[in-house]
Amino acid sequence: MELGMFALLCLVAVGFALVSKGLLVVQQGQCVIIERLGRYHRTLTSGLNLLIPFFDGPRRTFWVVNSVVLPISRIDLRETVLDVEKQAVITRDNVSIEIDALLYIQIIDPVRATYEVANLPLAVAQLAQTSLRNVIGEMDLDHTLASRDVINSKLKMILDEATDKWGTKVNRVELRNITPPRDIQVAMEKQMQAERERRARVLEAEGEKQARIAKSEGMRQEQINVSEGQKEAQIRKAQGEASAIREVAQAKQEAINLIKSSLGQAELATQYLVATSYIEEFGKFVQKSGDKVFVPYEASTALGALGSIKEMLAQGPLHSGKQEKPATKQYSDRLS
Repeated sequence: MELGMFALLCLVAVGFALVSKGLLVVQQGQCVIIERLGRYHRTLTSGLNLLIPFFDGPRRTFWVVNSVVLPISRIDLRETVLDVEKQAVITRDNVSIEIDALLYIQIIDPVRATYEVANLPLAVAQLAQTSLRNVIGEMDLDHTLASRDVINSKLKMILDEATDKWGTKVNRVELRNITPPRDIQVAMEKQMQAERERRARVLEAEGEKQARIAKSEGMRQEQINVSEGQKEAQIRKAQGEASAIREVAQAKQEAINLIKSSLGQAELATQYLVATSYIEEFGKFVQKSGDKVFVPYEASTALGALGSIKEMLAQGPLHSGKQEKPATKQYSDRLS
């Protein structure tokens, strides 16, 4: 009885082992290469798959996990990042720089990725390093530092073409660090500082130039406004003087017409105007000192003018039979 129980347990254990060997669950995004008696048989996709125990078995390959190369039986079909180690590269102008990169690759054909290359991650990384040396060796240091996108594009094209037969696609290449020598870094920092100082001086000079231009434009506009104001003031002053002269002339004309109408004769009016003008100008030459008045030598002429005015007023409208106007009469009395 105990022997039969032991045999039954052995049969159950063997059956469980056979079932576990014949069933294989593959996760989503992974695949397994199955070999039958050492030869490629088929590729298992995600889900539950049946195998023939002891005849079918997964093919092991190598992959980099945390910078360590490990044998694996499940191939990851998702995009994977490979770290290209830092290496020294010489540029075209003989400057040694240290550079490292990241590769984003994806296995498209698991069969070729397994059987066409022994160690896919190592092969891709080494190919990236040699290609990076070739690309950087064709460029100067300044061009290398300023042309990351160009380098990334060239590396992607080279690696994608080379890894096509390995069933692998290089989706993207990114340069992570470009480190020139220390003396080159110091020289670049000095050059950058000098360039910034030059730009600052240029900007300062440009600012001063603009300020001077603006100031001169303001002074010019101010002078224009002042001259325009003076011009307008002179025009208005001239117009005022002309208007005043016209008003004075018109008033004198009216006075002359009034005198002519009062005296009745144009010749008498002319003599009257000359005499009155002479008397008005004569008053400017009379000097007074205390209670004494100094009269110039030509005073006799002025007195004669007074007599002439009196005679003209006496011979005017009184002899012609007309009544003397009050203004003329009043002025005649004042002369008497």
